[in-house]
Amino acid sequence: MALLLSTHLQLATESLRKNRGRTFLSALGIAIGVSSIVLILSLTGGINRLISTTSDKNNANLILVRPNNGKDVAENIISELTSSNQYSKSSLTLEDVETIKAVDGVASASPLAISTANLKVGDKTTQSVNILATSTNFAKTAGLTLKNGQFLETSLQDNVAVVGYKTAMSIFGTTDAITKTFTYNNQHFMIVGVLEEINDPINYNNIDLDNSIIININYASTFESSIQIQQINVRTENSDAVASVSEKITEELRKTKNGDDSFSVISGNQNLQPTGSLLSIISAMLTVIASISLIVGGVGIMNIMLVSVSERTREIGIRKAVGASAGNILLQFLFESIILSILGGILGFALGYIFAFLISLVTPFSPYISWQILGITGAVTLLIGIIFGVYPAAKAALKDPITSLKYYR
Repeated sequence: MALLLSTHLQLATESLRKNRGRTFLSALGIAIGVSSIVLILSLTGGINRLISTTSDKNNANLILVRPNNGKDVAENIISELTSSNQYSKSSLTLEDVETIKAVDGVASASPLAISTANLKVGDKTTQSVNILATSTNFAKTAGLTLKNGQFLETSLQDNVAVVGYKTAMSIFGTTDAITKTFTYNNQHFMIVGVLEEINDPINYNNIDLDNSIIININYASTFESSIQIQQINVRTENSDAVASVSEKITEELRKTKNGDDSFSVISGNQNLQPTGSLLSIISAMLTVIASISLIVGGVGIMNIMLVSVSERTREIGIRKAVGASAGNILLQFLFESIILSILGGILGFALGYIFAFLISLVTPFSPYISWQILGITGAVTLLIGIIFGVYPAAKAALKDPITSLKYYR
């Protein structure tokens, strides 16, 4: 049996070698689909690894309080993406922040209200910029470092702002932006601080601080009709007390909200759950789209194999005449289809990681390499080769030997 399989493999390889150009183009169709899937899986794996690292780093004593509207993560993500409101709807208030601060074991708490808006700098209007309204101790709860200037200290005027490193460069052309001014929502602001470059667009705050402007939430509430808090960051005095402090926060908020559970208190690995879920949804959607190109590549293999069967009709007749069974013919052509698909899979796997590494040169994360991705690639290519090779192979196996011997090209 092993000798027979070896013979089929040798015959299939020789046949593909005779038509190198056609073999390469057929394998290329599979390679495009496989490289797309490898690229998506490696990049999303790298992002998830970055999320996990970010979640673990200096966040042992971090608790997040977020709105809970009874929807699952996917519904909340869709709601966020399709919402036209400047601030997302939330059950959290500034009074809740004060309630949390009074809980034993809480070292600091800061609210986050995130929006996007166009700013006016002099006579020019900027493109949309992230606006983060928060409290004076956000720098402490988020572990921010200033490049120059100071944060939103209580001793300063209310209409001051801190800008992210990249925002300072894109709007003002320099990181030395202290005392520069801009207008937001008809209110004049002066820059008092510039953040150090963070280069961490994926974080538990769900905002790219490098590309943001931070203002005082108490001042923002005076000119925003209904400012909504999407998150409250809480730092505990002791990392060992996170679980007990989380329970106390939950109890106190329920009391002030008359038993309403319209909020979630999360800590540990749950801190980045919405971001991770969003990436999983995007990854799944992109993988489905990439799979379409795999199907197209499989159809290409089937077409090439049908052409090959037609061209080799006389060869099939001769092989049957000297004793080859229908099963032998089936296996020979099926092997050709599988080899074509595997060649495409190897090429696609290599191309996928090459593109992933090139993309990683301009992103803050490196591609994720694992045996799981290799296993998925191998299984998919093998399956494509079998599925789209069965019909041509069966057509070859069912040919009548007498009719086949009469065939001339």
